[in-house]
Amino acid sequence: MRLSNPLPLFMLMVLFSPLAIDIFLPAIPQMAQALSVPVAWIQQSLPMFMLSFGTGQLIAGPLADRYGRRPIGLIGVLLYIITSSIAASADVYWVLMAARLGQGLAASCLSVAAFAGVRDFFGAQRSGAMFSYLNGVICIVPAVAPLLGGLLTVWWGWESNFWFMAGYGLIMLAALTAMLPETRPANTSSEGKLFSWNRYQAVLTVPVFIFYATLALLGMAMIIGYVTQSPSRLMIDMGLSARDYALWFGANAVVNITCAFAAPKLIEKVGKKTALWGSVSVMAVAAVAEYALGSIMHPLAFMGPVFTASVGFATMMAVCAGNALAPFGDRAGTASALLGLFQMTGAAIVVACLAGSQMLAVEQLSLMMLLPWVWVVVNRMLRGRCMSAETGNCQV
Repeated sequence: MRLSNPLPLFMLMVLFSPLAIDIFLPAIPQMAQALSVPVAWIQQSLPMFMLSFGTGQLIAGPLADRYGRRPIGLIGVLLYIITSSIAASADVYWVLMAARLGQGLAASCLSVAAFAGVRDFFGAQRSGAMFSYLNGVICIVPAVAPLLGGLLTVWWGWESNFWFMAGYGLIMLAALTAMLPETRPANTSSEGKLFSWNRYQAVLTVPVFIFYATLALLGMAMIIGYVTQSPSRLMIDMGLSARDYALWFGANAVVNITCAFAAPKLIEKVGKKTALWGSVSVMAVAAVAEYALGSIMHPLAFMGPVFTASVGFATMMAVCAGNALAPFGDRAGTASALLGLFQMTGAAIVVACLAGSQMLAVEQLSLMMLLPWVWVVVNRMLRGRCMSAETGNCQV
């Protein structure tokens, strides 16, 4: 039985990535102790996963355009089940990291299939709002996963978090096999070499894609930076328990969920341009606050600016995804893959470069909150007046 409206399945498909990021966060100290490595080593599994998730989409995108969204989604969920089981069974650090790389590849297949499917099914105009709803659903996982992960860790140890991921994969395998339709349009570009520079060049030479994909990259860097820093900042520096950490982390996810579902109506009311400028300006204000409050050892001093930045982030992403993919009805898989590469791999590289600098953690996070505003301002200064997304030119 195939669903006439596959949006609910697309929503469930995009949960694989945040689940792999967020559920085990409260278990990081226990994992470090069990595998006899520093906490910082376990934290690096986050950008490692995101690097794999981003680069994997370069493979998944052309495959989805050539063979369809459904088979790529099914392959992704099978790989997710296998790699989650390997991570749960890991007794040395390198096995865990290899499994995390595999999880990233699996999640990339599911993400490409879901985002391309939304672009296929809803078209250029309606897909913008649908992407915002997908982002809202994605934010549900950070709201509940750390609390669930904390309970699983207390009851059955850190391995149970990865067994939970494998279990979710098994349920979704049955659901996708039974109900996921093929949405790839008949005019999808499928000629020529499967993997060639020309496929990517056709997307990368469109100014609107570069502008919005880079903006999404910078916004995601802020989120990755926050997720990477939050366990040590809240649980080690400030002494919070795993339960309290999960509550603060979940509160920020609730902010993201609320704003992501409210963003389409806000954008419809004020317009994309006003919404974009407002969102990056809110993030810039949060950057100043994060830096100013950096020496205060209270959770609200760290999380208050994060809450504020999340409001701007959710609204900004509602503008970015739809506009970035709007010109690519005939190659939505490849365009979705490149957008994912920008968001995840590009963001992970930004976070890694800042982590290797001499900047303090609070300075790094503050800068990441500020960079989207800088990008919009610089782009406006260099390009001047821009045309609409449908023409392939940026809209600022």
